[in-house]
Amino acid sequence: MILLNYLLYYGIILPLSYMPMFVLHGVADVLFVFIYYVFPYRKKVVLTNLRNAFPEKSEKEIHQIARKFYRHFCSIMVESIKAFSISNKTLLRYFKITNAELLDKYYAQNKSVILVTGHYGNWEWAALSLALQSKYQASGIYQPIRNKFFDRIMQQTRSKNGLILIPPKETADYFIKLKDRLVAYGFIADQSPSNPDKGQWLTFLNQPTSVLTGTERYAKLHDCVVLFGKIDMPKRGHYTLTYIPVSDNPQATQDGEITIAHTQILESIIKKRPELWLWTHRRWKHKPKHNA
Repeated sequence: MILLNYLLYYGIILPLSYMPMFVLHGVADVLFVFIYYVFPYRKKVVLTNLRNAFPEKSEKEIHQIARKFYRHFCSIMVESIKAFSISNKTLLRYFKITNAELLDKYYAQNKSVILVTGHYGNWEWAALSLALQSKYQASGIYQPIRNKFFDRIMQQTRSKNGLILIPPKETADYFIKLKDRLVAYGFIADQSPSNPDKGQWLTFLNQPTSVLTGTERYAKLHDCVVLFGKIDMPKRGHYTLTYIPVSDNPQATQDGEITIAHTQILESIIKKRPELWLWTHRRWKHKPKHNA
């Protein structure tokens, strides 16, 4: 297994990452044919999610969105490979933050921030570029992967610009550990909670959805400003991120207010360009109890 990991990474993945983006996107186009038409990857899950999220759309429209999503999904796959060798100069050309001055304002006020977003656009490049386009110590919640070899490679790649990776179970400890530093904490809040009853049940994309509340809990506990990171894709392979204020005084908000606010922002973004969200995950595998 160790030898296979080395051959896969050093023999295929790493050399491929040095290819120009137009070549990688060509690879993505070929990959799209295979995972959409030849060997469909979670196609039933994607179509079911889309039908439930957009009941007002025709079957033709649902399949059009699905095809656009799979094309973007394949682009994300090769762009994630590119991350293994991408230079900072190239990264900044492809991923731009449009209003970095907003973060500078809170930095000057000596306030740490929580940046919440979803699996939308290219969230991997967002994590890589945050440390390059901010005065803050960048950090992000990181779910370790089971393969120890690739987990080490992924950690090295994601942390190469100074990003601190925080395992989910150690989040509380890191907030205490970093309390004397100005930190931008990156949260991705659209995963399905392992225990749905500990999440907040909301209507999200036309369905009862248990939403992670970590963003709100840690913002209130540590008095962090909350911003939503809105990612857009002006053209293929090029992304922008715009900070949207959610709360600059979280301790003054009502329970659930911040969770509702950032979930509604994500929902509105998805509705405008649904193909950029990650429809392959089983977001709605949990159902609320009758008294939820």
